Amino acid sequence: MVNNAILTPSVIAKEALMRLDNNLVMGKLVNRAYEDEIAKPVNGYKKGGSVQIRKPAKYTFRSGAVASPQDSTEKTLTVTVSTQGGVDLQFSSSDMTLKVSEFSDRFLKGAMITIANQIESDLQGLYKSVWNWVGTPGQTIDAFSDFGKAPQRLTEMAVPSDRIGTLSPADKWGLLGSFTGAFVTDVAKPAITQAKLPMVGGVDLYETQAVRNHTVGPLGGAPLINGANQNVTYDGTNAQSLITDGWTAAAASRLKQGDVFTIANVFAVNPVNKQVMPYLQQFVVNADVSSDGAGNLTANISPAIIITGPYQTVSAAPADNAVITVLGTANTSYPSNMVFHRDAFALVMVPMEIPAAIPPNLAGRETYKGLSVRLLPYYDGTNDIDNWRLDVLYTVKAIFPDLATRVSGT
Repeated sequence: MVNNAILTPSVIAKEALMRLDNNLVMGKLVNRAYEDEIAKPVNGYKKGGSVQIRKPAKYTFRSGAVASPQDSTEKTLTVTVSTQGGVDLQFSSSDMTLKVSEFSDRFLKGAMITIANQIESDLQGLYKSVWNWVGTPGQTIDAFSDFGKAPQRLTEMAVPSDRIGTLSPADKWGLLGSFTGAFVTDVAKPAITQAKLPMVGGVDLYETQAVRNHTVGPLGGAPLINGANQNVTYDGTNAQSLITDGWTAAAASRLKQGDVFTIANVFAVNPVNKQVMPYLQQFVVNADVSSDGAGNLTANISPAIIITGPYQTVSAAPADNAVITVLGTANTSYPSNMVFHRDAFALVMVPMEIPAAIPPNLAGRETYKGLSVRLLPYYDGTNDIDNWRLDVLYTVKAIFPDLATRVSGT
């Protein structure tokens, strides 16, 4: 940063970008490799660009000498750049005469913290796609044995060993309080450095106030599976509709997106060797859903119930009238701490186009470490005010949610 630089749109955009980079935590912990795959126009990107991500094929082990060829089934997932947002500012002529450092502290710092917090919140909101949830909702993580359930679950699910965790402030201090020694932050460092905690159980651990709270749906009734053999074949989405009944009749949003539940006698399996695990498979609700007048409810859930083959997810299909148990208490909020592999989630941020009506010297667009900010001026002739808009264009996506788990205390 050059303190005596002339404050041009490019200089302001570059300084804003540095501020954004300094204030991201979760944004630096997820997969950032998809930007280059988005179809690129000449002058930058528009909202709506997309990329197809291939999901890897899986296979089962052949026992014996007789060959049994298997289909190599590759499915794709679409990632669309869908979120445009930013902060709008007003600068006077005298403001534009400030040194870069003073200008940045007075105006850009707050603006970029706001943008960074929104990106962090959106990334943390991807917990709604994660079906694994260890611990007891409502309990603070205050011991290594509490936190250790997360890497244990990931190992049981054959998740690679380079893992990352994000904790709410309460859970961070609960966990650190169980360790000896002091932990001191340095507020002069970037957010990701301030947030870094000691490695725990082989997990690179970070604190973030952006951890989202999940509020369990109203629930109600005694929910059951309505109809046996509701298993499906793999189609790449790893989602399906599940028919249930026994809910409170005609009640809005019995289940909320992000609710997690189990089904009696439907156990998880190791995704590689298909060994049946000693715990029930957990499922997540993909969209809010209400019951009808008879207490019936059909929910879209993940993972799909697949009982055989390389994509098997469960030990058996649920029986008719099998009991459904939702994790947590109705209408109660719980922090959604997560431990995950980097490839579980993605942040895609692309440089926005500069409108043809604005001369290039009056606009700023800078890209750094995969982050991008655009700065555009516009004049309010009615009030004789110069306005400037800071924009970012991005999307967040749960690419492989099976590589993540939520974690609570016990």
